[in-house]
Amino acid sequence: MTEPRGPVDSSRVPRFAGPATFARLPRLDEVSGADVAVVGVPFDGGVSYRPGARFGPAAVREASRLLRPYHPGLDVSPFATQQVADAGDIAVNPFDIGEAIETIQDAANGLQADGTRLVTIGGDHTIALPLLRAAAQRHGPVAVLHFDAHLDTWDTYFGAEHTHGTPFRRAVEEGVVDTSALSHVGTRGPLYGKQDLTEDEKLGFGIVTSADVYRRGADEVADQLRQRIGDRPLYISIDIDCLDPAHAPGTGTPEAGGLTSRELLEILRGLVGCRLVGADVVEVAPAYDHAEITSVAASHVAYDLISLLALQGKREETDE
Repeated sequence: MTEPRGPVDSSRVPRFAGPATFARLPRLDEVSGADVAVVGVPFDGGVSYRPGARFGPAAVREASRLLRPYHPGLDVSPFATQQVADAGDIAVNPFDIGEAIETIQDAANGLQADGTRLVTIGGDHTIALPLLRAAAQRHGPVAVLHFDAHLDTWDTYFGAEHTHGTPFRRAVEEGVVDTSALSHVGTRGPLYGKQDLTEDEKLGFGIVTSADVYRRGADEVADQLRQRIGDRPLYISIDIDCLDPAHAPGTGTPEAGGLTSRELLEILRGLVGCRLVGADVVEVAPAYDHAEITSVAASHVAYDLISLLALQGKREETDE
């Protein structure tokens, strides 16, 4: 096995110099292949309030310059045990949501064709649907762990079926998710009515609110989620607005009373052992950010997802 090519050495090249690939990793075209590809989708044509998430991938990459190669919380060097590369951005039509969805799905299928797993940076939450389609095409219907302030299982907005508030309803309707293992985490705030919750339950989702996390703690919540997921292939979709606006002001639809960045990271770290097949981090809108708070949080979330994939790869090698 070829030794993975890791980030640029910060003792030789200052972190603020050079191209802003994710964590200063090599580009996908600079390596022979990748176990994990970080790919951006600069699309926000499905937003219902503040625009600007199209600039999220660039902002998260810039904030990731300070990431380091060893993760002490998980005791893993995620860039040394697997080849991680930056696959650049999927260029999509900003004026046609339907065409954008098809482009994202085709690109994701192409990137995953050789077994590469994707960690995608959005963009708005509309992009989750084509990414779930691509994951299901390779792994069958996937369990979904959805971190968000909102349910994102509404039917339509202004008659439109594809928006950032509808991807998980469409995913259930299309049969690309395993309805026995669907969970929202971090939901809170006002709804249109109680029927939002009853319809969401009919789709198969369980809910862990931000208040539940506060009262029960990250370890207990992670344990509950692991039990629900079991050994199913798992896709994790993280809307950065699951975090409280104090921890993620730069997002399109902020809601008070959210998770702390520490709680989110600790829940993710509690998912060691789950069969993660792909993930996304979406809804970073840097125009509303302050001192890169949101972008820094998102970069660390992506780093933890990559670290989970590294640990999973080590377990698979041991099993063989």
